[in-house]
Amino acid sequence: MMPVANARMYSATPRAKQAWKDVLGWVLRRAALPWEVIDHDAPAPLSALWSRGDLGAAMMCGLPYSQRSPRPALVTAPLPSPARYGGRPVYFTDIVVRADAPARTLEDTFGGVIGYTLEDSMSGCIALRRQLLAYRRPEQPQLYRDSVAGLVNARRVIEALADGRIDAGPLDSYFHDLLKAGDPSFAVQVRTVAMTRAAPIPPLVATAALAEKVVERLRAAFVEAGSASELKAQRDVLLLAGFAIPEDRDYDVFDGILADASRYPGIW
Repeated sequence: MMPVANARMYSATPRAKQAWKDVLGWVLRRAALPWEVIDHDAPAPLSALWSRGDLGAAMMCGLPYSQRSPRPALVTAPLPSPARYGGRPVYFTDIVVRADAPARTLEDTFGGVIGYTLEDSMSGCIALRRQLLAYRRPEQPQLYRDSVAGLVNARRVIEALADGRIDAGPLDSYFHDLLKAGDPSFAVQVRTVAMTRAAPIPPLVATAALAEKVVERLRAAFVEAGSASELKAQRDVLLLAGFAIPEDRDYDVFDGILADASRYPGIW
């Protein structure tokens, strides 16, 4: 079975999707790998993509990556270009409210309705739950009067805020930045009131059994893609400074994040 490549996680807009396909296609040609860059568009669940055994270079959330045994092969990780990432392969969760909402801080949203994507999503749920731990008190065991689950992705979180169904919700910061750059009329509907601590950004991984020399060729091609002049337009669309080669142990941090978030199942 021929491996495949995919960047669904950060295909925030049609232009971003095409830019990722261009970058992945260039990398595969550079590495002399005749693989296909496949689509896996919403509403198809990302979990279905990650369960495939033929992934050669596909973005995977760091949480399921870290919890899988054995872990997929770690290929590379994107380096977002906005200043808040500090040139590191990290991301955050932006906690957002409707643009015209009176809330100015995270605390201002307490007592309202919180929304989230999926319970096993790092940026869409787990990071938010961990952030809220600091505010839990015996006299305030429940921070929100209600919650809305199953919003699936960042766009639906924004839609739920715009519709008034929720008062606050979490967004993957890199996806959020891509939306602000590529679809500002949609992104402007929400405003950030808090940001979580940095965590390792979703990497590109391989679930297919690849020879080490193939992984090395892939990594070298991704690093080259970070400065190739013919990909400058794509990097600009993707707010992409380049690619890093992280260590597998970098993702061990998710064990602690998950444990913290699980301390109080009824945190909402």
